[in-house]
Amino acid sequence: MEQLAVTLLSQDATEDLARRIASAARPGDAILLSGPLGAGKTVFSRAFLRAACADPQMEVPSPSYTLVQAYDSPLGPIAHFDLWRLGGPDALYELGWDDACDGIVLVEWPDRLGALTPAGALHVTLAVADDGARE
Repeated sequence: MEQLAVTLLSQDATEDLARRIASAARPGDAILLSGPLGAGKTVFSRAFLRAACADPQMEVPSPSYTLVQAYDSPLGPIAHFDLWRLGGPDALYELGWDDACDGIVLVEWPDRLGALTPAGALHVTLAVADDGARE
């Protein structure tokens, strides 16, 4: 798998990357966001969803407790999953995983997907550099 490392010097840079990826996203795409707490997964997700839904002021609640939030966008349906509290991959079926994959899926904590990890997904790993920048 080819990898590209990018240093993001600010929250604005993280949001810009998310907007660029959103502009290229299409139904059937999966964007998987990995990284430790505080690395910028939620910042990335909010910017991605606001761009994809063409609403820069849209309220984007974290799906930490609901596990999934669904959005209608000009690109098609988008499902934003936060799998931090997921009991295991089998629980995804109850959340509508199969149907969600027909649209765009944005997944925080994708290591919880196990064998359900979509082939061809875009893996975005966010980390905090020693100087505080995001990578």
